[in-house]
Amino acid sequence: MTEPAIVVESVSKNFRLYHERNRYIKAAILRGRRARYEEFWALEDVSFEVEHGSTLGLIGSNGSGKSTMLKCLTGIYRPDKGRVTVNGNVAALLELGAGFHPELTGRENIYLNAAILGLSKKDAERQFDSIVEFAGLERFINTPVKNYSSGMTIRLGFSIAAHVEPEILLIDEVLTVGDQSFQRKSSEKIEQFRREGRTIVVVSHSLGSVQQLCKEVIWLEKGHMMMRGPAAEVIAAYTGGSYTQHVAMDADFRERWGTEEVRIDRIELLNEVGEKIDRIETNGAMSITTQLTAQTSVRSPVIKVSISKLDGDIVWSSTSRRSEIGLGNLNSPVLATIAIPKLPLLEGTYYISVACTDATGTTDYDHCQNWVRFDVHQNDLFEEGLVAVPSNWTIHHLMQ
Repeated sequence: MTEPAIVVESVSKNFRLYHERNRYIKAAILRGRRARYEEFWALEDVSFEVEHGSTLGLIGSNGSGKSTMLKCLTGIYRPDKGRVTVNGNVAALLELGAGFHPELTGRENIYLNAAILGLSKKDAERQFDSIVEFAGLERFINTPVKNYSSGMTIRLGFSIAAHVEPEILLIDEVLTVGDQSFQRKSSEKIEQFRREGRTIVVVSHSLGSVQQLCKEVIWLEKGHMMMRGPAAEVIAAYTGGSYTQHVAMDADFRERWGTEEVRIDRIELLNEVGEKIDRIETNGAMSITTQLTAQTSVRSPVIKVSISKLDGDIVWSSTSRRSEIGLGNLNSPVLATIAIPKLPLLEGTYYISVACTDATGTTDYDHCQNWVRFDVHQNDLFEEGLVAVPSNWTIHHLMQ
């Protein structure tokens, strides 16, 4: 049986909180005793395992022990009690840019930081162009880092760490730094790691990001593990049950707007036998169902369904105008289904958005943006890009 990627056994970590310090030898001799302190247990008897290829979230209030646990996993801290076992090479996104030398250029810091993270010079040279492009610093790569803005430093630090290609990735609050474009870019990279089967542990106060990335979540409070389970259940318990409604309205990538003359009650992704799913194979069959109710009588509304990538780019869209039977004058609940017999998308994570508009498409009665998230898995790993294009190879060996 394969060993788990991470095993945490009854881990406790203690810190000393000093009330006074003997700054000089003379003071220590005169006092005749050591400076006074009290013990603070940041972690107490915490145990859990993380299987290879899984994504685990750590949530909790400030001072709950989340970052301390991550530093125990990286080896920065050694537990005072218990044991941590990590099976696989680790990259940690803890304090981005902390290992940079301000007098060195971005180019020089790439090689320095890559070496600190365990990347050889040869591998760093191979990844160099990709690191710079991902960070968006082509124009500034030969400029000393001391002249970089905080956002530029963060982008470069994330790009270097992401290109180490670790088996285990530890992330502490980097999902909420940088501008919106960088956040989406970093989320895409983390999604890529998740699809590749890497083990990921995420610490964040952004509950929307945690729920989107993680299937399981651990709730820490004052150094104790309060709960572990499915992300939605643990987050709901942590917030006192108030988070479910919040997610339905305005999670990080989930938005809703409209005049409310029509309300979309339900959006579901179904397989061929009508079962609700969140994963599909490339070229597999699926259908999207939308249930909606008119709050007042509306004439000839239109339903629009679209599929988009994580960065917001729409890869496909269709409307109910293609249906032979329109919605007509809507004054009662309606269930509309669009069947897709063969979805040609390649592997990735996608969002489904549904809107109900007036006949002209200019007024949104109800618009649910990024409402359903699903993954596409491809068995044929020889194709790359966005869609699966039918093709045939013919090879002839020519005589010399």
